[in-house]
Amino acid sequence: MTESDTDFAARLATAAARVEAALDAALPRAGAGPEGQLAAAMRRAALGGGKRLRAFLTIETAGLFGASPDGADRVAAAFECLHAYSLAHDDLPCMDDDDLRRGLPTLHVEWDEATAVLAGDALQALAFELLTSPATHRSGAVRAALALKLAEASGFGGMVGGQALDIAAETAPAPLTLAGIERLQAKKTGALIAASVEAGAILGRARAAERRALREYALELGAAFQIADDILDATGDAATAGKRLGKDADAGKATFVGALGIEGARTRAARLAEDAAGRLAAFGDAATPLRLAARFAISRQR
Repeated sequence: MTESDTDFAARLATAAARVEAALDAALPRAGAGPEGQLAAAMRRAALGGGKRLRAFLTIETAGLFGASPDGADRVAAAFECLHAYSLAHDDLPCMDDDDLRRGLPTLHVEWDEATAVLAGDALQALAFELLTSPATHRSGAVRAALALKLAEASGFGGMVGGQALDIAAETAPAPLTLAGIERLQAKKTGALIAASVEAGAILGRARAAERRALREYALELGAAFQIADDILDATGDAATAGKRLGKDADAGKATFVGALGIEGARTRAARLAEDAAGRLAAFGDAATPLRLAARFAISRQR
């Protein structure tokens, strides 16, 4: 591991610890009764695992513009809540039907399907509660812009719409073209990653040109990240990943590996990561952690 890789790993771990603390403070406490069970499921979904890449991107981007660290942590926690909700619902039998997430039983396995649905619903609501609270930013306009960005990235035009395309592709009479896969993944995965970067820029009140450069970086990073996910699903180790692998091929999902092959997918991911890093030239050395995030996206093992 190079010195830059070591520095990046340390910064990623620091961001993870910061967002973990923000999530712990924001989430309800587990206890007795139905509400206690719901709180326990929310905490299982949101705490104690994951790469925290979205949180890292928000925190590092906000830092480029001198935004409040406390505000950045709350915005990062909101994105992690939204992401955790999506995973809780994706794991359900009516969706991907997974029984393992981050090395632990999924929510519907640990409790039941109703609890998994409700925990996801509550995490989604908590994400917007965090973004719109005056504790996140004193400006109502900034808070509204943050909420709008997350809504656009997570709803019909983003993650949920992409999930619908993904489900439909499993039973489509003909496989998706490469262009179709790119559109699907840009919505399902890329939109939320891009929004996590843009949220940091919104929080720091970046100029329009700066926001455009960061969005282009994030879109290419998101595409590289998804290709790496497809490669891991096809070639990775389930114990390391903490989840069942090989399920994309079993379900007939449309993936970059299916369209390009393993080596073709690796080549494309590497090019996207390099292009993403190049978008940050105007930010100089201050953007080095974001550049390293592009390399991390394609070299990770989980």
